[in-house]
Amino acid sequence: MGSIFSKIVAGEIPCYKVAETDEFLAFLDVNPNAVGHTLCIPKKETDKIFDLDKETYARLMEFSRIVAVAIEKAVPCKRVGLTVIGLEVPHAHVHLIPLNSMQDAQFQNKVSLSQEEFEAVAKSINQAL
Repeated sequence: MGSIFSKIVAGEIPCYKVAETDEFLAFLDVNPNAVGHTLCIPKKETDKIFDLDKETYARLMEFSRIVAVAIEKAVPCKRVGLTVIGLEVPHAHVHLIPLNSMQDAQFQNKVSLSQEEFEAVAKSINQAL
């Protein structure tokens, strides 16, 4: 059985899509640390980020960089932080988190958004690409 992220890639579970290529997908985290918190994943399910081959890893980081630049244009923040934890979903993923304080990166304080707010943020980031 595939991970929840593989089900998102397959279209079985909806997401707030920010960016997509043939190889990667970026979508808003539905339990975000901050408005604009985005996940970047390879479409091919791989459990751990360091299990990716070097070329795919490099392309994922470049894809994440492009998305992070767009987030910084679309979401008011001091900078966009990048973290890889990988314990909650067994599918390699990069968290891109708009940061205004260190608390935004701690995965303790979450923000709530309505469906309309999620859609507006996703659209804003996508348009900044």
